[in-house]
Amino acid sequence: MWSPLDLSVVGSKLFISVSLAFVVFFFFTFFPISQKKKEPPAKKMLQPPEKHERTGNLGSGKAIAVLTSGGDAQGMNAAVRAVVRVGIFTGAKVYFVHEGYQGLVDGGDNIQEATWESVSMMLQLGGTVIGSARCQDFRTREGRLKAARNLVKRGITNLCVIGGDGSLTGADTFRAEWSSLLVELVKTGGVTAQEAKNSSHLNIVGMVGSIDNDFCGTDMTIGTDSALHRIMEIVDAITTTAQSHQRTFVLEVMGRHCGYLALITALACGADWVFIPESPPEDDWEEHLCRRLIETRGRGSRLNIIIVAEGAINKQGQPITSEDIKTLVVKRLGYDTRVTILGHVQRGGTPSAFDRILGSRMGVEAVMALLEGTPDTPACVVSLSGNQAVRLPLMECVQVTKDVTTAMNERRFEDAVKLRGRSFQNNWNVYKLLAHVRPPSTKSGYNLAVMNVGAPASGMNAAVRAAVRIGLIHGHKMLAVHDGFDGLAHGQVEEIGWGGVGGWTGLGGSKLGTKRTLPKKYLEEISATISSFNIHGLIIIGGFEAFTGSLELVEGRGKYEELCIPLCVIPATVSNNVPGSDFSIGADTALNTITTTCDRIKQSAAGTKRRVFIIETMGGYCGYLATMAGLASGADAAYIFEDPFTIRDLQVNVEHLCEKMKTTVKRGLVLRNEKCNENYTTDFIFNLYSEEGKGIFESRKNVLGHMQQGGTPTPFDRNFGTKMGAKSVAWLTGKIKEYSRHGRIFANTADSACLLGMRRRSLVFQPLAELEEETDFEHRLPKQQWWLKLRPILKILAKYKADLDTSEKAHLEHITHKGVPAEAHI
Repeated sequence: MWSPLDLSVVGSKLFISVSLAFVVFFFFTFFPISQKKKEPPAKKMLQPPEKHERTGNLGSGKAIAVLTSGGDAQGMNAAVRAVVRVGIFTGAKVYFVHEGYQGLVDGGDNIQEATWESVSMMLQLGGTVIGSARCQDFRTREGRLKAARNLVKRGITNLCVIGGDGSLTGADTFRAEWSSLLVELVKTGGVTAQEAKNSSHLNIVGMVGSIDNDFCGTDMTIGTDSALHRIMEIVDAITTTAQSHQRTFVLEVMGRHCGYLALITALACGADWVFIPESPPEDDWEEHLCRRLIETRGRGSRLNIIIVAEGAINKQGQPITSEDIKTLVVKRLGYDTRVTILGHVQRGGTPSAFDRILGSRMGVEAVMALLEGTPDTPACVVSLSGNQAVRLPLMECVQVTKDVTTAMNERRFEDAVKLRGRSFQNNWNVYKLLAHVRPPSTKSGYNLAVMNVGAPASGMNAAVRAAVRIGLIHGHKMLAVHDGFDGLAHGQVEEIGWGGVGGWTGLGGSKLGTKRTLPKKYLEEISATISSFNIHGLIIIGGFEAFTGSLELVEGRGKYEELCIPLCVIPATVSNNVPGSDFSIGADTALNTITTTCDRIKQSAAGTKRRVFIIETMGGYCGYLATMAGLASGADAAYIFEDPFTIRDLQVNVEHLCEKMKTTVKRGLVLRNEKCNENYTTDFIFNLYSEEGKGIFESRKNVLGHMQQGGTPTPFDRNFGTKMGAKSVAWLTGKIKEYSRHGRIFANTADSACLLGMRRRSLVFQPLAELEEETDFEHRLPKQQWWLKLRPILKILAKYKADLDTSEKAHLEHITHKGVPAEAHI
């Protein structure tokens, strides 16, 4: 037994040891004996390239004006904010032009210099804060003369226009006339010769803000994703009431000349029919529609959903209205039918995370394009190609956009669909398969199994639904595996039919059930199940466990012949950490959940003043959610594992927030990825901020937790899951036929086990063996991650001194018309 004296001595020694250790740690931390730093070996390979160009003085002596024109779109404010802050960051003066081209013509107070604080709290607002107006004056030369004078008098030679094709065409006309306008202004005394000389050329850069996604040359226009969010919210709400009363609903969405919103809505909600202007239905469409609705009810569905673009027409060019469709259904089928016209609600509301990030990235690229422009540089539009920002000749894009309208007017509807681009064409092909092709009466004789593995992610169910229905269309027998590899080992397999996945597209979580169990310990049992159910192909939908588990199945092929079947992995995880794909199903939903929560927290902080919130996000070691949510919510910092930080970095962040509290923006938002650092925990950072901010600001912390895995999937995740599920079945079907010999299937090559991922703008199949070399298994991460290049933008927009990574500049590209590759046809 220890005596009280002994315990006292031991306690004293322990206290002295701990105190000494703390002193040593403190000394070497703040007074290092050497300038040489030891780099963490595992993290170095994950850091983004070090090649940077200094952009801090690129805009010195220059002035930029930004305006929004035409119809408003959610995300425009994010673009305006980025133009202002990056412009100021480069040393340029930046001006707001209020009320679009009308403000440019009227001048005066409509053109005001912007400050850093003037764009605070804009990010989460819909519409356009600086106003937009239709302007007839700018269509006349007299109006453009006034606009030119207003710019020259302020020394503005760079104009950023955010709007549709009409607004951008007007900007190009303005630029083409610039020299002659200056000559006339000098001649009439509107400006002096020296002022004209100082403004000898005008640089124009456009960003497309349109909810219709009707501009050719970009994958997505600013505002489209947010409009889809509004539409899907209403569709989900209508679905519940339609089921209650066994009703048919006809929903009309915007899209006078473009059916993108209608098409994606139909895919995302599993609509029975969609009418779009680019591809009118066949002449006997009334018969087909009624038969389709009867078949849907016959499978046990209690509702029908029909989506109509406002510009829908028939083959003769005559309009097909919502009321026409309602009258048809009521008269021929007697179904209780309702019409809902969504109208301008699609333009309203807060922008989605995607539109905020898109607007921010486009704004940054627009400023760089303006400041790097020369008199010989043509007017360009900043566009999105996959996950890359690109610059395209403005008038080439406008011309192709006009060509689509011309093709529709001339009844060349196939050409109109092709001109919309590969993405539109692929979406249309997938929809037609799911909605208009019925399962064949003859069967293929093949059995395909589909399963979920790992943590649940919104959009998994959409992928399962698409895989099951496309499999049935191919004539396969579809099997559902419950509870991941654990269920596969224990024979939890059952046949699933067309109606078995009805209504799954809009459901969050995993209807099949999912577990993190890996298959290595159960290979014998799994082989027995595959043999028992005669499974010929396997679709594994999940996160990093799905990837590693599939590698274990491939490794087991040498011992168990039953495992020699084609398998396809579809990445689905909120962490977005699966190698081989830029995006994972579920990540967009989680990102929007975080962004919405941050908006509410910022609102609270803005009301109480002088308050800093530390938010912990999911993601494991992957900082995707923290970084992208930081961009979408306007965070002051985002701590992630891939971008190592020290106590000195934390000190800089605290000092930055102390300075921020001296401005009109008296709030702060800091995001921390859950495994960014084992020592600098959320509690540590909270305590540090609380101590160092005493008397200046208060600190609060919030751990978001599993709410990030819940909720209904976003339109992106529904559409992405649907396309991935459909494409995986088409690939598996081909592989099964390729490896089928005398009634047996033996697939033992590297390309028989692939991961289907999105690389830039294409869906590609990559052998798991190749991806193994690109993976950091210790930290469950890809060794290269595209989004790390966006982190300097996050820091610059938060007013940190940082170098903008321009090692991969978005060079001016030209539009090319290409046919859809064979693999794109499902």
